[in-house]
This record gives sequence, structure tokens and C-alpha cells, in this order.
Amino acid sequence: MCARAEELEHDNVILRAGPWEAGLLPSLGGAIAYLTCDGRDVLRRAPEGVDDPLATGCFPLVPYANRIAHGRFSFAGEAHRLPLNFGDHPHSLHGIGWQSPWTTSMTGEAEAVMALRHAGGGGWPWPFRAEQRLALDDEGLTVSLLLMNEGDRTMPAGLGFHPYFPRDASTRLTMSTRRMWEGDETMIPTRSVAADALGDWSAGAGFPDRLIDNSFDGWTGHATIDGADGVTRIAAIGARTVHLYVPPGETFLCVEPVSHLPDALNQDFAIDTLDLGETLALKMRITS
Repeated sequence: MCARAEELEHDNVILRAGPWEAGLLPSLGGAIAYLTCDGRDVLRRAPEGVDDPLATGCFPLVPYANRIAHGRFSFAGEAHRLPLNFGDHPHSLHGIGWQSPWTTSMTGEAEAVMALRHAGGGGWPWPFRAEQRLALDDEGLTVSLLLMNEGDRTMPAGLGFHPYFPRDASTRLTMSTRRMWEGDETMIPTRSVAADALGDWSAGAGFPDRLIDNSFDGWTGHATIDGADGVTRIAAIGARTVHLYVPPGETFLCVEPVSHLPDALNQDFAIDTLDLGETLALKMRITS
């Protein structure tokens, strides 16, 4: 029997179902603070008092994913300039949602909905509403991310999840993709190469002692992480690509389901558009 979802101080929320427990941080970019199964950290656990979404277990990417080169792009004949929102990094990263407070409504004993409304401005002139619908069950966590155009003009639209999974020296990743994108020194894609250029993850492999910060297209929508503490499975619907982030010397890796490649608004990469009232959706399922 699932325990009733609990609202905690500082706008935190705990969900429970069977062996699973999730902590949510709506006001901190709609982030997931932790996800556990039988006490095992399935997502990286955020530290107590965390105040940075980049230190949490997962956060949403909306209304675009990954990088927009130098924060500049054109759409429908108009030029736009986004804030450079990542320290001294030369590009705009991860959208608006991860640096905005979300609100929460409870929809069940092990379910929650986190919502964000953007009125336009701040370099993104299109009004939109975003929702994360989270549901725990006895097998794992399902998160659905939705983006709805609330303006009177067609808008470009992108979605993604940025989950952090624990990693140790024994961790192996299995996933099947068609090709990998290499980037310049600031990780803007420049050319495609073989999918196994940095590791044959189609057969299950570890990671080289170097930074991996690359996108892969032709992804099947499934990945498995096998580590010393157990196996974690990721499945996604609505993700054209997957972005893999594995910094050397760290104890995590990111397997990010995303709807488009980095800098899609400036390059000949597919990206969705939404007319008034239309919705784009991306779903991620995490099981153990």
C-alpha cells in the first residue's frame, strides 16, 4: 500500500510506492532531489540544503535542451538573444525551466504534478506552460514532461531530462545508437562519427578516462546502467536523441533523453514547433 505523498517544509515533496521513494524540489527548478529503491540511490542524492539544480538527482530541460550557441538564434525571420545562463560559459544551456520555480499539485498517493508558466520575455518571447507529471509504482518512476504553446505565434519547442545516475569504477552502460556527434571546444556539434568512437556501448562498456559530453542520434530509447549496487534501466518515448555526460573523476553519469540535438535552432537538425494550444511530450521511465 502506497503511503500518502507528504509535503515538507521549503516546498519539498516526498512520494512513496512499494520499495520506491522520491523527493521533489519544485521551487528549485522542478528538480528531483533523490530516487531510491529499497534504500539504494537510483538517482544521485542531492545534499541537504541544496540550492543548485546542478547538484540534484534530475531536472527538466524546457523549452529547449542542451546548448544554443552564444545564446543567439533566428526563428521565423526574427533574431533572438537568450541570456548566457551558465557562469562564464559562452552558450545558453538547458532552457528556462531549470532556473525557474515550479508549483506543485498532488494528484494521488504516489503522484505529483509540477507546473511552470512562462509569460514570454527574457529572450524567449513565446508564452508557454510546462508540466512534469510524476508517478511512482512498485516497479519504478515515470515522468512525463509536457510543453504547451500559450501564445498566438508558432514557437520552436524542445524537451529533455537531465538525470544523474551513481557511477563507480565497475559501472557499465548498454545502449544502441546510430552515430555520435563530435563538438568543438565548447561542445557545439560539428560532425558525426561512429557511435562506438568513445566506447562500444551497444555491447555494454565502461568509460574512458576523459570527458564525454556528446549527443547520439538513432537511439532506440532504452539504456541500462549496471554498477556495483545494482542495475538501473531507462526507457524514453519522444526522444530523438540521447546526450551522454560522463566527467572524469566524478561519481555520476548522465544519460539524458532529449527531443533534439544541441544547437538545433542554428543548425540543420530536427526540432519541433508548436502552434497555439499544441503540446509536445517526452516520457522517461526509470526501473531497477
